[in-house]
Amino acid sequence: MRPLLIVLVSGFLTVAGVAFASEPPMPGTGILSGPTAGSDLPDMGSPAETVLSRSDEYRLGAMVAKELRDQNVLIEDPEVSEYINDIGKRLASQSEMGGEYFHYFVIRDDTINAFAVTGGYVFFNSGLVLATENESELAGVMAHETAHITQHHIARMLADQSRQSLTTAAAMIGAILLGALAGGGQATEGALIAAQGMAVQHQINFTRDNEWEADRVGIGYLAGAGFDPYGMGNMFDTMMRHSGLAQTYIPAMLLNHPVDSERIAEQRTRAAQFPPRTGHDSQTYQLIRERVRVLTATGDTDMAQQYAQKIAHGGDDMGNQYGRALALVGGNRASAEQAVGILGKLVQQHEGLTVLYSALGQAQAKAGHVNEALATFKHAEALFPRNVPVTVRYAQTLMAAGRPGEAHTMLLDLFNVVPPTPDQIHLTALAASAAGDPGDAYFYMGEYQIANGDLPRAVQQIQLALAAPHTSTIQRQRYRARLDEVREFLASTRKPRLTDNGDQGQGRGR
Repeated sequence: MRPLLIVLVSGFLTVAGVAFASEPPMPGTGILSGPTAGSDLPDMGSPAETVLSRSDEYRLGAMVAKELRDQNVLIEDPEVSEYINDIGKRLASQSEMGGEYFHYFVIRDDTINAFAVTGGYVFFNSGLVLATENESELAGVMAHETAHITQHHIARMLADQSRQSLTTAAAMIGAILLGALAGGGQATEGALIAAQGMAVQHQINFTRDNEWEADRVGIGYLAGAGFDPYGMGNMFDTMMRHSGLAQTYIPAMLLNHPVDSERIAEQRTRAAQFPPRTGHDSQTYQLIRERVRVLTATGDTDMAQQYAQKIAHGGDDMGNQYGRALALVGGNRASAEQAVGILGKLVQQHEGLTVLYSALGQAQAKAGHVNEALATFKHAEALFPRNVPVTVRYAQTLMAAGRPGEAHTMLLDLFNVVPPTPDQIHLTALAASAAGDPGDAYFYMGEYQIANGDLPRAVQQIQLALAAPHTSTIQRQRYRARLDEVREFLASTRKPRLTDNGDQGQGRGR
């Protein structure tokens, strides 16, 4: 059963005439992303700053991510997260906004869909990842959603609605999310009715223009990042053909991103303006696709047996071998031993793929060979310093082996250089607690709450860190500086402000 929240968020964005678009303001400038190679779009001034502030956009996007995280539908897997964000930021770096503004996530949902919300948050269903046949198709959809953000489509839509205030839009999104958490009911129905009232023909046409614009800009990002510029059109064409073959099934993405032969032809015409691609898909793509398949498999599915059958019938490629090994690691100790054999050979054949090392170390630990697992991780850490999946898996194995102090030190070294995900911040807090460092344990739980957007609870955790015994002067200075920063931000959000709005009496908000 699909999570209700995903349905409601998707429904709101569609009926509101956004069609899974979003548009955070460009950091520091508040202008639209400039034209990319092959794009004839003008460099336009953005209404984003007058409709949604950068803080508003980030908070709305973070709210959606938090609700999805609370419902346990985000795949917060280090290997998947690193790969999907590497691809996304590689695409986003082609824009003037740069890649650091964006956050990409995979959702546990077998439907083929993707959507972007404010604050640089972009979400892809696992069903979409599994439906792609190559990396450029996946990157094509990611480029399209990224372009919705860089072109500020939500802000432009809100600016186009002279009677629509930020307060009303935020209230509807909030009502839908809260209604989902409460199990639906009248509050949710009321929010949906209000949203449906916005879906007039003018807004529908505005959304179609956004879709074509996201195609044109996205293909420029796709080609500029070294992917096949035909990937976007090929993916939409594949989905459209599948919907034609199976009359009872239309991919959700086609309902929310209307596609016809004219649009696909325009995508391919645009792609033809770029030089032929000289690179190839990364080998990591097929590994991550199979990893997503295993992570989202239902409990009654024998994935190891399914992969064994594929391999027996000629599908003896690296992806299927890796998928089978992952499925075996999820079994008992004997099956994990089988996985060690498979992954050991793959590592020898493909020494540059970090995901193989992290899987081998996990398999060795599951099979009871803890010292071998630690040796594998130590070797991988030397080959790939501060690689997030390798370091996280290494730290987890150290903690299981009763060496949390080493895990804590390793995680601090990593995350002082690489921004961690909320899940990884939580792991750091657990490592600090197990290592007997209550100050850092409370502090990183505060950081975890900040990442989830719960600043009042973060204040409580940092105050506990300051009260913890045996903290050093440097630790206390760090805790105090962070506490002051959070409190200052909270104070700034409580100040009343005016929004430039044409409504009668509407437009005041906090």
